[in-house]
Amino acid sequence: MQFRQAIITIDGQTHLLTPGKSNSFDAFFADVQANPIWGEHIQKEGMQYVVFLHPKQDVVVQCLEIQFDTPFSAVARFFANGFSSWSESHWLPLNAQMPRLRRVGQQYYGYEGDERFSSIPAGKGRLHSWSYTVLSEGPEICTLLGSLNERTGFTLFLYDHARGVLTVRKDLENLSLSHSFPALDVAIFNGKEEDVYAAWFQMMGRNDKATTRSVAKGWTSEGHKPLSDAVLQENLDAFAETLQHGSEHENGPATNFFLIADGWQQSAGDWLSVQPGITADLGKWAWEIKQKGLIPAIWLAPFVAATSSDIVKKHPDWLLKDVKNKPIRAGRSRQDGAWMYALDFYHSSVQSWLAGVFHMLSEKWQFEQFHLDYLYAACLAPPSGKTRGQVMHDALLFLKELLGGKRLVAAAVPLGTALELADVCRLGRSEAPVWEDRLSVWLRRRQRPGALATLRNVLHHWRMQGIWIDPGPCYLGIQHKKLTPFQQQTVLIVNVLLGNMLYTSDALKQWISEEMTEYTEAMALCDSRVQSVSELETDLFAIHFEHRGDRFTAYCNLSGQKRRIPLMELEAYETIVLGNTDFAE
Repeated sequence: MQFRQAIITIDGQTHLLTPGKSNSFDAFFADVQANPIWGEHIQKEGMQYVVFLHPKQDVVVQCLEIQFDTPFSAVARFFANGFSSWSESHWLPLNAQMPRLRRVGQQYYGYEGDERFSSIPAGKGRLHSWSYTVLSEGPEICTLLGSLNERTGFTLFLYDHARGVLTVRKDLENLSLSHSFPALDVAIFNGKEEDVYAAWFQMMGRNDKATTRSVAKGWTSEGHKPLSDAVLQENLDAFAETLQHGSEHENGPATNFFLIADGWQQSAGDWLSVQPGITADLGKWAWEIKQKGLIPAIWLAPFVAATSSDIVKKHPDWLLKDVKNKPIRAGRSRQDGAWMYALDFYHSSVQSWLAGVFHMLSEKWQFEQFHLDYLYAACLAPPSGKTRGQVMHDALLFLKELLGGKRLVAAAVPLGTALELADVCRLGRSEAPVWEDRLSVWLRRRQRPGALATLRNVLHHWRMQGIWIDPGPCYLGIQHKKLTPFQQQTVLIVNVLLGNMLYTSDALKQWISEEMTEYTEAMALCDSRVQSVSELETDLFAIHFEHRGDRFTAYCNLSGQKRRIPLMELEAYETIVLGNTDFAE
């Protein structure tokens, strides 16, 4: 890649910036650095580009970007990392066109990702990725561009195939600035795929090679409606028994959990009002869970409130507003289908109220793991002196401080922020036991629910698996008739091999012996070490892994067609694990 130019637009005027030289203008000074990088994983010299802005007066930033000429061959591919952990992320040919949400879906789903970001180009050969991207001409020839600082704003990577130009743009649109500001920090690495990821992780202080993947096993009440004390007690007893049944396969201690998921509250936002049928003092359930040797976990969405909630009715001034002073919709409640509004994170009363909520859940009720959802809502409308990335970082850091070291599992969160601050990140949104949501596919919704979209996300982010992947629950029970046995098995195997969490929401008492055996045998693979994941053809993956000294390959067919693999044929949606296979170290 060859540096082309750096551009900044401030107060409506565009200026060219030159690395290593004085960039002084009437209203500001820009320090632009281009520094070579050498290190353990860097085969060819890498580069780090850093931009500091020093205003001489109050200014408004419209745009900051660095452009590169990219002489890639026709076989090269572009990795498009989605805006949030819900968003579709996958490899694309350079001349591809990224799907755009149909107009009819904008009012319902436009808030979930980057659909409302008007400055993102669309069309054939116009690709984009958030926080990082990889351009690959094969496993041995890769270029990774990764942000080293998402605290000051999200980093957007734009590729224009017709021009052969890749642009690194910082999300600073209409940022009011009156002080020195570390605007951009991005690194570029060239080499083998394994090495460029390792180099990026190392510069971020996240050495995945030094991290032994641990898998927490759990049960979640997700999907159980209505939720009641009886449902919780029955499944708590059954899950504890299941773990005991599978303990012979365990390899060392595990942090297993029991999650009280969406549906325990009367309405999203009213987090201290428990549903009728559930003990009002949830501390009783946290105690019961601990007595079984499990970690008590709870779900909530701290930055949203349903229209039916007391929070919205009593505190309309707490809601985040758009430029027309109208409350901003952030999604629909899975519990009752009501619209949910985003809360104004910087409102002092909102922060005080959240502090009280987390004090009750964490200190009084003694929950120890928090599954926090719809987190993107905090940054939907940043104030004039903040970027979306700054708001998201401030909000997640605030939550971490409230939790005081207890585990934070983040969902529906921009990945750059999650990589820095979350303990675990939920990839995809498989809250419904279906393979593919057909309406969402037709709408071209990139944040669609369903097992297929989640599996693609997990498989394409497999290099993160030593760090923080929650792939969502697996479903084995015969009551999940919308998933075939092959589909259920595929979800289970991928979750076991690539996730940091393995859990189910099944009614465990209804499991037949075959399902119990399948689950416990899968748990035995939790300490496997994945060597590589490759997409042999569209939706046909090979996961190469080691387990206790032996080598295996899991072939995963995510398509509805039969697919040929070495020596045999896979049925539609089938996954098979073959032993004693040859693969590269």
